[in-house]
Amino acid sequence: MALWDRIKDSAAQMQNQLMAKKNELKSGAFRDASMAMCALVAAADGTVDPAERQRVAQLIATNEVLQNFPADDLRRRFEENLSKLIADFDFGKVSVLQEVAKAKKKPAEARAVIQIGIVIGGADGHFDMTEQAVVREACFALGLPPHEFDL
Repeated sequence: MALWDRIKDSAAQMQNQLMAKKNELKSGAFRDASMAMCALVAAADGTVDPAERQRVAQLIATNEVLQNFPADDLRRRFEENLSKLIADFDFGKVSVLQEVAKAKKKPAEARAVIQIGIVIGGADGHFDMTEQAVVREACFALGLPPHEFDL
């Protein structure tokens, strides 16, 4: 199976797992951690071009699991995290990873945050090394073993 197909299959599988837990994923900690994760993946290479920003914002708006929350609120939180990363990636990453860590207390939410990162990263069919690296860092922030997610 080609790498492209494995990435698409993995992202689709993660999305299906998220849908199965949709009713459990309604806390503010999950919301905050998810938007931080989305920003982290979008800015993984240290830059965010307008097309990438729009693509991730669109994915957030259309993701059924995230529809538990108001779209405007999600967008605002995503943009705030993205602004921190754009202003100073290394310093912003520390702050954004602290947001991700908010989901640590509930293992189902923590795993869902990582799955959202993988879905966002693989949405363009190319879950690159920088995206994998920030999702791996998020695993550590959440106390989850990266190998559980093939990272």
